[in-house]
Amino acid sequence: MNESSQQTPWYRQAAAVIPMHMHLKSIGTMLFISLFFGAYFYLLKAPAYPTTVMPVIWLDHLVGFQPMAMSMYISLWVYVSLPPALLATRRELYGYGLAMAGTCLAGLIVFYFWPTAVPAADIDWAQYPDVEFLKSMDASGNACPSLHVATAVFSGIWLNHLLRRFGAPLWILICNWTWCIAIVYSTLATRQHVAVDVLAGLMLGVLAATLSLRLCPGGASKARHSPA
Repeated sequence: MNESSQQTPWYRQAAAVIPMHMHLKSIGTMLFISLFFGAYFYLLKAPAYPTTVMPVIWLDHLVGFQPMAMSMYISLWVYVSLPPALLATRRELYGYGLAMAGTCLAGLIVFYFWPTAVPAADIDWAQYPDVEFLKSMDASGNACPSLHVATAVFSGIWLNHLLRRFGAPLWILICNWTWCIAIVYSTLATRQHVAVDVLAGLMLGVLAATLSLRLCPGGASKARHSPA
């Protein structure tokens, strides 16, 4: 990091990066989400093989059903947009996009060859309209690994890397991990996943983020603000 960037507050560095390649960031993010959901819902509605119901383990009994966790569950779609917004160059954006796509593709391949679902919960969903709407849109299939968890953890690790690159204070880093953990928790609290799904998604997200930070252009470099 050069001397001028060290003297510039972290939030000004971040604010300077966000507008860079905004058309690529916005269009790329929307296109990626659209393609992902197309493939995801296709596999959800038309599994190629018999569906396996995932087991419930002791960890599942520690997390009770919490309908208020819906807001954190949905917040994933804001959270995953933050790391690409803080990337400064096209090379970084392309590398990050390929890494995130590879993470999701790995999950989709598993879903194709091994369709899974969470066990039916003994809950009257009609009493919880918001959660019932989620269940109607995203049936409890394509369960393991949880891509909700994998993409949250992937984004959390990258966001931690980028915030540290800008020199963000400790409380911002803590906020990032608190948000990430809350999203992971929400997958259990809304009964969208069981603990085995979450653990598998956690491993996928950590592995993908670690590899991508080592291999992607700019992943392990200092902050660069040139538009190249």
